[in-house]
Amino acid sequence: MSCSEFSLIEKYFSQQTNQRDDVVVGIGDDAAVMQLAANEQLIVSTDTMVDGVHFPKETSPFDIGYKLMAVNLSDLASMGAQPRWASLALSLPESDERWLEDFSAGLFELAGKYSVQLVGGDTTRGPLTLSLTLQGTVTENQYLQRSGAQVGDAIFVSGQLGDAGLALRQLQAKQGVNTQLLARLNRPTPRVELGQSLQGVAHAAIDISDGLLADLGHIMEASELGAELQLEDLPISEAVSLTTAEGDWSLPLNAGDDYELCFTVPESSIGQLASQHCLLTRIGTVVANKGIDCFTSTGERLEARRTGYQHFDSRQTREVTS
Repeated sequence: MSCSEFSLIEKYFSQQTNQRDDVVVGIGDDAAVMQLAANEQLIVSTDTMVDGVHFPKETSPFDIGYKLMAVNLSDLASMGAQPRWASLALSLPESDERWLEDFSAGLFELAGKYSVQLVGGDTTRGPLTLSLTLQGTVTENQYLQRSGAQVGDAIFVSGQLGDAGLALRQLQAKQGVNTQLLARLNRPTPRVELGQSLQGVAHAAIDISDGLLADLGHIMEASELGAELQLEDLPISEAVSLTTAEGDWSLPLNAGDDYELCFTVPESSIGQLASQHCLLTRIGTVVANKGIDCFTSTGERLEARRTGYQHFDSRQTREVTS
């Protein structure tokens, strides 16, 4: 059954139960109107997900909606922001109502958890493509950036690295996929609370979407510094450790899709991290020499290349098809 653009919006996206007091005008007008306090600054993030590139074609619409919200929340988390409002642009091959029902349920499950209200967007006909713009706020000048790292800072990451990459590797090989790993790929945990707690504590932060080396490299480049990493300190699951035991560190270093936070803190502030409710692991130190060096437990330097995914590099592929 086919529905018009406006009936789709009304049926699946206008009835969100979460409604914020700071939304003056939401869905239903040409643009949304939101209220900011005098001492607040706006933080904005946009991510696009494409069928077969950012998620396998067999991924459930619920998981697609969930992950679309999660990856944007992760960007705001890395800036220390409080999420507030979202707008959604959908390109759909057809108006599949069952798909839309499940997709919106996944989107709103995570939106509800973090008090995000959908305030607008657009729908068009075309290849399945989903773009979400998420807006949040911070108290004036309290946001985190990539460019603040200092020599001597400790480098930390949240959670575990490489699980999502291993799930994707298994899907690409058409192997049986571990359900826990698949959940890490399809439903990452945005570290929103952690990001907010790092205000005034961390010197620099980023979320890990393209791999640890690539994203930590962005911090180092913005800060004009370098890093030394201890490979044995990387937090990895038992499944990923089976690959590193053979000397393959590509999953925790380069796989991406973890959506954990990587951040630097001065030694004097490490004690302030103790109250966090997620795993935090020190993995290295910021140094003056540019570049990232990785060392084994014996002190041997490992040649590790940054191979974070690049969409317009014809030598790389991330596509997964059924």
